[in-house]
Parts: sequence; structure tokens; C-alpha cells
Amino acid sequence: MVKFFAKRIGVLLFTMLVVSFLVFVTFEFSSGDVAVSALGQFATKDQLQKYHEENGLDRPFVDRYLAWLGVVPDHKNKYSGLLEGDFGYSHLWRTQVNTFIWDRLRNTTMLALIAFAIIAPLSIVLGVVAGMREGSAVDRVISVFSTITTSVPEFATGVVLMTIFAAGIIMPVMLPGTSTLDTGGDWSIASQLVLPIATLTTYYLGYLVRMVRASMVEVMTRPYVRTAILKGLSFPEVVVKHAMRNALITPFTAILLQLNFLFTSVVVTEAVFAFPGFGRMIVDAALYKDVATVETATLFAVFVVVTSQIIGDFTYMLLNPRIRFS
Repeated sequence: MVKFFAKRIGVLLFTMLVVSFLVFVTFEFSSGDVAVSALGQFATKDQLQKYHEENGLDRPFVDRYLAWLGVVPDHKNKYSGLLEGDFGYSHLWRTQVNTFIWDRLRNTTMLALIAFAIIAPLSIVLGVVAGMREGSAVDRVISVFSTITTSVPEFATGVVLMTIFAAGIIMPVMLPGTSTLDTGGDWSIASQLVLPIATLTTYYLGYLVRMVRASMVEVMTRPYVRTAILKGLSFPEVVVKHAMRNALITPFTAILLQLNFLFTSVVVTEAVFAFPGFGRMIVDAALYKDVATVETATLFAVFVVVTSQIIGDFTYMLLNPRIRFS
């Protein structure tokens, strides 16, 4: 087990290093200049050059990357990179990345965890109920519902929910149409989270329900399930003790992967509801060519993705005794 985690952690660190370098390369050869974005399109060449010198943008690409890591001193001849706990300076927000990224991470993590806490158990329950009796009326209703919710994009689902619960067109206004997490207004934080969470849940739920259902249908046709029924076990006992555990082995990894999808792919939902989260921050920083912010956000995203995969692999091994740690 120690070898398993040591190997996975090594892969995590190597992946983060490679991804950070690729992000730097991408920004280096992309069009546009952060100095122009900061000073405006009418800035003179002297002003642009001075901005480059003051912010170390005139240094070679490799030097800037190593300085961001903290391996070599920066343009101020100081070691203040990633290894020192300094994520760099944001040219978009005109401050250190450390000062604002934690709030964005906290907001998106809160949104993702609440949505995941609803999606995971609900998808298992609906998938198992639909798969227990393939072709029944309940199975068809759940299958149609999951197909529709997965087919409708997030922004469309968000607009529909706002029309129903916030715009007052179909029913009286019940919920806020935005989720700015402002505590000074008439709406509580909890009420501001309802529509974004409902949008995420509706979109991601259908895919997992269909996966759990397909696995459950396959397991219910296995010989050991028929044997358990013929031995006189009740149908609920057969489902809970024999079918459900084996049916969840295949979709379990996909269920855990939804956590990193929720964390890294909520930008559409955040944009629709003006949510001050991690996804909107990455988009704004990328459009502005704010390398330090994008680099830091990318590393956090990679950490979440790889960590969720490690947890998924470990849990999969616990569920399936035939798999051994390697």
C-alpha cells in the first residue's frame, strides 16, 4: 500500500510540473501582450518597455519559469517562487495571487461539494431502482429523465431555472437570479446557492444514473443473482447483498471523477449566476494573459483531478478483491 501511494504521489508531482511548464509555453507563444492589456492599446513603446522591465517580462522565458518555481531569483533578485509559498503577482488584479485565490477556491469547493453530496447518492439510488427491473415503467421514466437532463447544456438549464424561480414569469419570485455571495442584500447565502447547485445537479446527474443503471442491468442477469433468488432469498436481499456491490464497481470511479468535473468545469454555471468562483477566475486570467494566476489555478485543478483518481483507484481495489495494489 505504501508503494501504491508513493508511486501515485510521484506521478502527481511530475504531472503538475509538466502541466505548469506547458502552460508557460502556451502563453509564451500566444498572441497579445500583458503590458498592452495593463496599459491600454495607446501606450507608447517606452511605456511598454518600462512595464516589461519593472515586472521582469523582458527576461528569457526559462528564467521567468524557474523564478516562478523559486529555483532562481526573480527580477528583484529575490527567491519568492512557488517553493517559497508565493504564487506570483497577478497583473489582472494588481496584487499577489495568494491574496484572492483562496476565496475563489473556497467558493467553488463549497459549490462542488454540495452538488456532489446530492449527485452521488441520488444517482446510485435512481440507477439501482431503474436497473432492478429493466423495461418497467419506473425504468423508462428514469431513463428518459436522465437522457433529457444530460442533453440540455448547463447554461440552458440555468436560464430555465431562473425563468421559473427567479424571473417571476411562471410563478412569483422565490429565489435570487444571481449568486454573488453578497451578505449585505435581502437574500441569504443559502438561497443564492440553490439555483447554481440545482443546475449542476441536473446536468451531471443523468450521466451517472445511466451508467449505474447499465451496470445494474448487467449484474441482475448474472448466474449468482439467479442462484440467490432460487435459494429463496427475498428480492431486496438479493439486490442489496449480492447485486448492488458488484454493480457499483464499474461506475464508482466515474462517480468520484464527477468531483473534479464539478471543480474544474463549473465556469458556465458560475458565469450564468455571476458566481465568484474558481472557473470564472481562470477564464478572466487566461483572456488577460495573467500567467501567474493561470499557472496557480492549473496546479490546483491538476491536484484535484489526480487526487480524485488516486482515491478512485484505491476504493476500486477495496471493492474488487481481485485487484491488488501495484
